[in-house]
Amino acid sequence: MTTFKEIRGTAIQSVSSDPTNPEEGQIWYNNTIGVLKGNLLVAAAWASGGNLNTARQLMANAGTQTAALVAGGDDTLRSSATELYNGTSWTTSPATLPLARYGISGAGTQTAALAFGGLRASPSVAVTNSDSFNGTAWTATPALNSAKFNVAGCGTQTAALSFGSGPANVTESWNGSSWTTLPATMNTARNYLAGCGTQTAALGFGGNPVSAATESWNGSTWTSVNSLNTARTKLGGAGIQTLAVAFGGNTPTVTGATEAWNGTSWTTSATMATARSGLVGAGTQAAGLGTGGYASGYKNNTEEFTGAFLSAKKITTS
Repeated sequence: MTTFKEIRGTAIQSVSSDPTNPEEGQIWYNNTIGVLKGNLLVAAAWASGGNLNTARQLMANAGTQTAALVAGGDDTLRSSATELYNGTSWTTSPATLPLARYGISGAGTQTAALAFGGLRASPSVAVTNSDSFNGTAWTATPALNSAKFNVAGCGTQTAALSFGSGPANVTESWNGSSWTTLPATMNTARNYLAGCGTQTAALGFGGNPVSAATESWNGSTWTSVNSLNTARTKLGGAGIQTLAVAFGGNTPTVTGATEAWNGTSWTTSATMATARSGLVGAGTQAAGLGTGGYASGYKNNTEEFTGAFLSAKKITTS
């Protein structure tokens, strides 16, 4: 019988306690508890979360997996409603957006959020509206320089970025008191894209027309990087510039396909339980959130994403 040493070139170490920072695939024998263990990769997975109170799509979004916010959106009519997520359930806030609209971009946290742009109902036009949320109420702030809808946003309430096309392919930055149009535009003009990151280190991916294009932002320039494996529009996203996750969307049929970004390339990951487009995301690649959307009707489904991770596991013969 072939031994582990013959396969790997090293013997299995016998140790009194588990290693502090074991490498992926490392195996050891813990002689204190008499268990053979290994540092193994646990696959990424989606799990059901609490449903939105109002099924809708194309909302403003902010926050984390356990403290998220959505506002506005399309639920047959333009919405101004705000909902807050605590990791288990959504609560409808008494606070509403000053202007009901959908296709809004968002940034920040659950208690310090920013919502900007969108498409109003009557007349049905793109707007420049920008609003801040303090956890209790929405307040109108100075407007965007260009009216836009279904573009991407990221950053914080005091340092945000708006990017994409719809109708203007412009990039704008927010410093907490005003929006500034930057000279750099995305290499691929598109709306219905997803984005994540910060004002000076952002990532934009997917979009309409159905696109796999991914671009990275360094604070002054957009650079085209490796594309998504599945081209799509109206997708959700979460994370940072070097560790992102993309999910859902239209290909043009609705999909639940998920991909993880490592700063260089996209890798296919776990599929969502409910395929849909027009959903929004929050959180990180390790702990993300996807909610709302559209697929033969408006969706209130929320799913929580746990990214792949290494874990010390007992090794058995079964």
